[in-house]
Amino acid sequence: MSTRYVIVGQGVAGIAAAEAIRAADAGGHITLLSDDPHGYYSRPGLAYYLTGEISRAHLFPWREAEFTHLRLQRVQGQASVLDPAGHRLLLSNGATLPYDRLLLATGSAALRPTLPGIDLPQVVTLDNLADAERILGLARKAHSAVVVGGGITALEIVEGLREHCRRVHYLLRGERYWGNVLDEAEGRIVLDRLAADGVQVHTHSELAAIEAKRGRVASILTASGKRVPCDLVAMAIGVAPRAELARAAGLQVDRGVLVDEFLRSSAPDIYAAGDVAQVYDVRAGKALLDTLWTAARSHGDAAGQNMAGGSLRYVKPTPLNVTRLAGITTTIIGSVGFGRDADLVGIARGDSELWRQLGQALVAEDEHEVNRLRLLVGPTTLIGAVLMGDQRLSRPLQRLISEQTDITSIRAQLLAPNAPLAALLTRLTEGFR
Repeated sequence: MSTRYVIVGQGVAGIAAAEAIRAADAGGHITLLSDDPHGYYSRPGLAYYLTGEISRAHLFPWREAEFTHLRLQRVQGQASVLDPAGHRLLLSNGATLPYDRLLLATGSAALRPTLPGIDLPQVVTLDNLADAERILGLARKAHSAVVVGGGITALEIVEGLREHCRRVHYLLRGERYWGNVLDEAEGRIVLDRLAADGVQVHTHSELAAIEAKRGRVASILTASGKRVPCDLVAMAIGVAPRAELARAAGLQVDRGVLVDEFLRSSAPDIYAAGDVAQVYDVRAGKALLDTLWTAARSHGDAAGQNMAGGSLRYVKPTPLNVTRLAGITTTIIGSVGFGRDADLVGIARGDSELWRQLGQALVAEDEHEVNRLRLLVGPTTLIGAVLMGDQRLSRPLQRLISEQTDITSIRAQLLAPNAPLAALLTRLTEGFR
């Protein structure tokens, strides 16, 4: 009999796993279960859909032919019970999916605080395409919106709402934006750009309540007593792995599903990949979470190969994200920050916990208007980098950091006052193609 594979989740981790399985097992039966009615689409693309830079159609990277080629059985439904002993998955509609190998690629879900008014229909989060469409529908009728939280998703929502609302307010509990990843200067660049674009930034402002009038959002109230009239409130305080299914099944779960170097969970024949997987990292010496598209894809690929009989040890690569912060292209590589962010109660989307596992490092930096480069310099290698604006050094820095290139020949020069960082790095990487 052919091997029965069940993949729970149709994001990039699930799709990558299906591709890897089919490449290794031409005759296996692959079932792809998803509770998202829209199927497979680009989660990172939702930011550009909100701003109108891309159409809805451009969110979908695959046509039907790609699914046909992989010979997948796609099932729309909600998993309700995972039975590891019986090797079966029960769905909420009463159906049962037996499996020989199963992958949990259930992703993560936005967190909501417990406070008055949080359940009003005009209070939104951004997890999926349905959320994005709901935000757009509400924003087109709203005069004023409030965004609460930190990280990349908060800015995605701010920039999307700015295209549709007359007034956008952004609340931060502290003085800085994303203070556990960006430094003070980088956070200032982001907030200054938002203010220049007409966003009203409120620092030292903690949301205490969302007030209603006739059953609809009318204003927010801060802990200091300040009231901000609004029609829409967006929450972006972090995400949590969707690990309820695994936890109820008795799998080892910390914050996410704990997996070994082969992406295997504590239960036989069950694997995990993507946002839901908490993967051991040899550099940090502990299991960490990633909410990066690239990490989810590499998780899924490795898990799929191993589900189909492979023995690929997954080694977490240097975390990388190229994103846009207040319109500024920003690359974040390696370990660059520490501590926690007052505006986040969980990891943010587009984030990696390894970014904050900063060991012994000195800082070299260069700033000119919105172009900024910050290097975290270790004893013999670069540990991390943040590059804002001009991206010509992005790829060379990715290689220098991921390949742990020896920089001792230029280390003293990098750390000298007013060092020409770009010229020094360019000279070091001239041999790169």
